[in-house]
Amino acid sequence: MILTVHLLALLFTWTVSFSLGMAEKFVVPACDQNMFDSHVENCMSDFSKNMETSGYQDKCPWPAVKRIYYELKVCVDHWANISWCRGHKFLVDELFLEVHQTYFSLCGQVHDPSLSTLIMLTAPSVIATLLLPLLCVHLTT
Repeated sequence: MILTVHLLALLFTWTVSFSLGMAEKFVVPACDQNMFDSHVENCMSDFSKNMETSGYQDKCPWPAVKRIYYELKVCVDHWANISWCRGHKFLVDELFLEVHQTYFSLCGQVHDPSLSTLIMLTAPSVIATLLLPLLCVHLTT
């Protein structure tokens, strides 16, 4: 019985010391912002080169540049993870905010439809409104 108690105490102390030692091994390193900035600059230059042909200054380029945007996201996320900067000072968020302000600023603007589209949308309701009294007069007399 005494031997069992000693073995359990030894096992408990070994487990506690082992778990404390493991906790020390998994300390998160600090964000290496220089590494993040230098590699993300390469990601951004590739993205900018690809966006030059999209015509983003004239219209919203979104559907055509989905693949390019996804490649930028993967590249930035990769370097944020490697440099331990994911979630640090909102570096990734600020970068994508700049991207959206620069390349996708025209995407939120609403454009009026053409005149022919407006006529095709409104004409049936106007015609029905004008002909409804004639139909009612014809049915009641």
